[in-house]
Amino acid sequence: MDQPDASAEVPLHEWTATALVAALRSKEISAREVLAAHLERIEQTNPRVNAIVTLVADRAMAQATAADEAAAHGEWLGPLHGIPMAHKDNHLTAGIRTTFGSQARADFVPDTDDLVIERLKAAGVVTLGKTNVPEFVAGGHTFNRVFGITRNPYDLSVTAGGSSGGAAAALAAGMHPLADGNDFGGSLRLPASYCNVIGLRPSAGRVPVHPAADGYAGFSVQGPMARTVDDLALLLSVMAGPDPRSPISLERTGSEFAVVPSSGLQGKRIAFSVDLGGAVEVEPEIADIVRRAAASAARAGAEIQEISPDFSGADECFRTLRAWQFEATLGTFLDEHRSQVRESLYANMLAGRELTGAQVGAAAIHRTALFHRMRTFLDREGGYDALILPVTPLAAFDAEIEYPEVVAGQQQPDYLGWMQAVCAVTVTGHPSISMPAGFTAAGTPIGVQFVGRHRAEDELLGLAKGFEAVTGYGRQRPVL
Repeated sequence: MDQPDASAEVPLHEWTATALVAALRSKEISAREVLAAHLERIEQTNPRVNAIVTLVADRAMAQATAADEAAAHGEWLGPLHGIPMAHKDNHLTAGIRTTFGSQARADFVPDTDDLVIERLKAAGVVTLGKTNVPEFVAGGHTFNRVFGITRNPYDLSVTAGGSSGGAAAALAAGMHPLADGNDFGGSLRLPASYCNVIGLRPSAGRVPVHPAADGYAGFSVQGPMARTVDDLALLLSVMAGPDPRSPISLERTGSEFAVVPSSGLQGKRIAFSVDLGGAVEVEPEIADIVRRAAASAARAGAEIQEISPDFSGADECFRTLRAWQFEATLGTFLDEHRSQVRESLYANMLAGRELTGAQVGAAAIHRTALFHRMRTFLDREGGYDALILPVTPLAAFDAEIEYPEVVAGQQQPDYLGWMQAVCAVTVTGHPSISMPAGFTAAGTPIGVQFVGRHRAEDELLGLAKGFEAVTGYGRQRPVL
């Protein structure tokens, strides 16, 4: 089915967010009608997908009613007036249970909002509830002992990815038109790839984070997910912008990202690599999809070359800094709740505790070197405009397993092993967007990531829209 814009013959849960906003603004539809359509869709599909794990339907209807009353008096609540969204279950939402997917936080109800939730509320969003995550958002497969497994809307037997797996699955299934998430080691990009939606990991500080135990680190960033590039830009325009509570927040206002540049791919120099220059193992089927994505960019007028920057040392760098961050931010809490947390999560924290200062320092220095390798590769004077890479090295795997132990015939050391393609990009500090790029022989979606210039999310959105126009894979919605 094509991705609809707006039509009386198309159910509201299939409309784009931009079409919903326009129709709400013109009073062709009401916020209550939009909410009712999405609540009905949730009732139809969520029992099988398990994407939305806390639903606040009555609260949402009260918000939708308030939005309609405001509209009746000529008041517009913001750029997302009346748009229903469920929020990732590690984002603090005042008065709504926020579990982090952990038994240790299963009954936690915060009395404050994360900064990103503040901004979404101020933009007029109607809060539906919370979307599922792996425990403490650690891992690329969404399951936990509080709510269970989130399943892929395209094939309920396989993973939806993670850690924003609930968000991506709900988005793909039509339970909400926009989704928020965060990305440390691919948590926006991986589920976007597996669920045939779009996920943007922006540059650190583009979407300021508060509260944050370590406000300077910039490893985990928050960002938007959507079904079209225009919708993604609309959500980014609300999420982005400076805030004094974040020491690394960037100064450009969010509204600057609302309109996607029309430049597309014509005349751009685009590099691609199926395996990050030999740094990762990739299944042949995935490599073929990356090559086809590069060919699609060429059809859109881009100059294509198979080449990669040097990613050597990226995996060790990521693992060291991630373990250090886990110990610094979660160590004491995990010690106190040892019996309630996943064994592999606790092991990651212990690995951080055992690091020496010299190891952390070396990783920090190597992180800077990786930034400069990517920066010079994407240099405006003679470099490339973007780099196309795989998001994941294999098709969506069995939802009943914790992680794939073998990729392209190679044994993986742990649950991070198969995620190297996204983790390597994380440590470069450059923005990356996962775009729908095709389907496997089994019929499940696969995306590719476009890596763009540092802090140039607007350029990246323009390239992504050019790719979207020539491929159209994102228009193929799941049948549930």
